[in-house]
Order: sequence, then structure tokens, then C-alpha cells
Amino acid sequence: MLVLLPPSEGKASSGRGAPVKLESLSLPGLTGARQAVLDELVELCAADEDKAREVLGLSEGLRGEVAKNTELRTAGARPAGEIYTGVLYDALDLASLDTAAKRRAARSLLVFSGLWGAVRVTDRIPSYRCSMGVKLPGLGALGAHWRTPMATALPEAAGDGLVLDLRSSAYASAWKPKGEVAGRTATVRVLHSQIVNGTEKRSVVSHFNKATKGKIVRSLLTAGAAPKSPAELVEALRDLGYVVEAEAPGRAGRPWALDVVVTEIH
Repeated sequence: MLVLLPPSEGKASSGRGAPVKLESLSLPGLTGARQAVLDELVELCAADEDKAREVLGLSEGLRGEVAKNTELRTAGARPAGEIYTGVLYDALDLASLDTAAKRRAARSLLVFSGLWGAVRVTDRIPSYRCSMGVKLPGLGALGAHWRTPMATALPEAAGDGLVLDLRSSAYASAWKPKGEVAGRTATVRVLHSQIVNGTEKRSVVSHFNKATKGKIVRSLLTAGAAPKSPAELVEALRDLGYVVEAEAPGRAGRPWALDVVVTEIH
């Protein structure tokens, strides 16, 4: 199973170890595209702080993120699973997994990134600021920049197994599964169900959506679940106590859409 995750806007500080080595990152087919983004991002942030802040969509209060980007080549690197923070990663809580579950996480989790394309949680990277929605002056929109190298790298990473796609729309733009791979891909939407005046109302709640997705991944890793198809994933999640609604797509080569329904928001 390959699990596709979004990154987090907030990130832990860089480590004190050796800087990132692009050639050592997973998915080596992305190395050239990574180098191109890294070079332009560092140059942009070093040349004009105000322009960089505008391009990156950062507020005045986040001005320090621009300076951080200028040091990406020399900053200490840490495992990506330690760099990414936020609601989803707090719920996933990789650090507290047992040894077997950590091994499963290293094999199955893939975090998408505007700067790195996609990395394993064990890949060592520095803290950075560059979302997939950024449009760099030279390379253009990053979602489009990543599509060509991703078209080869992601099917290779997926192999012949299930793909559980938990990315947000901005990161999904970098790679959309097609054909046979799409047929064994499942996306997840989290719905909050509540009774209002005797009628059920359902809504998507952003914060709890992220938290629930983190809990789902943690549950699968902890249980050692190994579904090989979207249908098996539905059964695995139900066995783990989740309320899941799903239907097979009407046409071959289309992803499954799963709704996980929750009644409480924490």
C-alpha cells in the first residue's frame, strides 16, 4: 500500500546534521526537477526578500521564512517525518509508533511537497517554505512543473498495490493516477454528521478532516493492515471501527471515493 499525504504549512526547525543530499532522496527520477526548484527558490529568496514573500504568499509576520529558504543548501537535515507538523501529523504521531509500525510507515508513506516533489518520511530534508500552489518566476506553477517527472516516478512507487490518496487538491494537481493505477486508488473525504431538527446534516470540517486522516493512517499502520484493493481497504477501515461509505466507480480506470463519517469533533 502506498499512502499519499499532503505536507504541513508549519514545520519543525532544521536539524544540526549534514545538509540535504538530493541524490539520496527517494524517487530518484525526481532529482532533476528538485534541483531546478531548489536553485530558483534559493536565488529568489536571496535576491529580493519582498518579492520572494509575495511569490510565496507569506504575510509580513512570516518574513523569517524567506531567510530560512536562503540556507536550504547548508541547513541541517532531519527525517521528513520529524519536519512535518500540524494537525494531520499530530494525529499520526509517527514518533510513538512501535518498531513494526514505523517500518510500515517508512515503506508506505509518501509526502508531497512543492519543493521536493514527494519524499518518504525517512528522507532527510531541511525545514522550508514553498507550497505546491506557488508560481515561481522562472519555472512557473509548481503543480505543472512536477507533472512530467511524477508521471513516471509515482506509478513506479505504487507498484501493483493499493494507493490511498489523502492529499489536498493543490498537491493532487502534481500527479493524478490514470488507467490501471487509478482503478486501485482510493480517495477519502471526512464528513461530520449531526442531527439538526430531526434531520441529519453532513459537512466537511477542515481541521477535523486532517485529524481524522492522520488517525486513519495511524490505525492502519498500528494494525498491520495490508489491503490490496479499495474494496479491501473499506473492509479494513470498518474492522478498525470507522464508518465508511463507498461505491465502486461506474467505469474502469477511475479512483474509488470513500466517505468516512464521524459524529464527534475533537
